[in-house]
Amino acid sequence: MAIQTLSVVMPVYNEKGTILKIISKVLALDEVKELIIVDDCSIDGTRELLKNYKFDERVRFFYHDRNQGKGAALRTGFQHASGEIVVVQDADLEYDPKELVELMKPIEDGLADVVYGSRLSGGKPQRVCMFWHRLGNDFLSFLTNFLFNTTLTDMETCYKMFRRDVIAAIKIRSNGFSVEPELTAKILKNRNLRVYEIPISYYGRSYSEGKKITWRHGISAVLTLLKYRFID
Repeated sequence: MAIQTLSVVMPVYNEKGTILKIISKVLALDEVKELIIVDDCSIDGTRELLKNYKFDERVRFFYHDRNQGKGAALRTGFQHASGEIVVVQDADLEYDPKELVELMKPIEDGLADVVYGSRLSGGKPQRVCMFWHRLGNDFLSFLTNFLFNTTLTDMETCYKMFRRDVIAAIKIRSNGFSVEPELTAKILKNRNLRVYEIPISYYGRSYSEGKKITWRHGISAVLTLLKYRFID
């Protein structure tokens, strides 16, 4: 059996249809020490489902009494993570937890402090998704690389994996989806951190299937990147 070193932080908001499946996939990994689920005041029955279902003892729950956003949920989750390695896992089925083992390797080998799972670098299955989303992701990654002199292909990816001391040292200020560019900016500003990318699969959802990201989040991401390029 693998050594249990991985803390998986899962922010949840209205994912009743997928939550049990994704939990099962995460807990199938021997490397997982704990799965920290932060329900951000779901109103679709997700919270009730979580409270009434009997889970593996590795699962820990935290419940927000009002909806605050993904950044707030991650802030709560990161504060309670105890594994040597910490990763974000969305509660939908767009990302395959089996690939977390591959992402862990550069950190376990002492090569990386942070590993991004890239949906946009090729080599893994990708659902053919919305053109404007792809264009937006490409632009945000281009802007990130321009601002920080880097070569990331997918700054908005959910799969951001850290050594625990790295994420513990980052003060997250964003409450909503702006947490993604904020984390990326603060990681890349620290030139002492070794950042790697590994291709991952992506099983994207449509809006009718529950996708929540819109063009407004893209504008917010641009402003967040510019903000944290010049301030903490």
